[in-house]
Amino acid sequence: MELESEIKILHSKSQVEKLIRWIGSDSKRFAQLMKLFLQGDQDISRRSAWVVGHCCERHPELAQPWLKAMIKKMQEPDIHNAIQRNVVRALQYVEIPKSLKGTVANICFNFISDTKTAIAPQAFAMTVLANIARKEPDLLKELRALVHQMLPYGTPAFRARARKIFKDFDLCGENNAINKKEEDKLFHEWLMKKG
Repeated sequence: MELESEIKILHSKSQVEKLIRWIGSDSKRFAQLMKLFLQGDQDISRRSAWVVGHCCERHPELAQPWLKAMIKKMQEPDIHNAIQRNVVRALQYVEIPKSLKGTVANICFNFISDTKTAIAPQAFAMTVLANIARKEPDLLKELRALVHQMLPYGTPAFRARARKIFKDFDLCGENNAINKKEEDKLFHEWLMKKG
């Protein structure tokens, strides 16, 4: 298969699925994809990011040698949001090395705190931070505070992901920063200020 040609015509989920099946768990084929992702023009990088994100979901071990380059790519100036979204998608499934945790945490906190960020990267970023917090418990307090601060601006999907994450940490309950009653109160206050 000529991967670059396939990437150029990539327009549907079925085409992405075809490439994911072709790559499978083959690190050499994944390396071909990563070369296009990292070195291709913006259109090739954007389209290949879609495949990268889904390949890493199914075979997270493929991403390990590429994590530093992926993170660097998503921080390039004027990078397309599809690249950022799919890198953060991939980061949900991989073990992030200690040397990259600080950088990844900062990126994810920025995604969550920026009200202009689309919901998918925000939700993925919450999951990435929750995964890091399992080994770095102090991070959970920061994540909880930020999510609480952003609730009035969050979409229903944002709130649902927040609930899921904090439920996984067994933090839901009467005093949780994101219980339904308090969330509704905050959202109501925010709406009143907007009106």
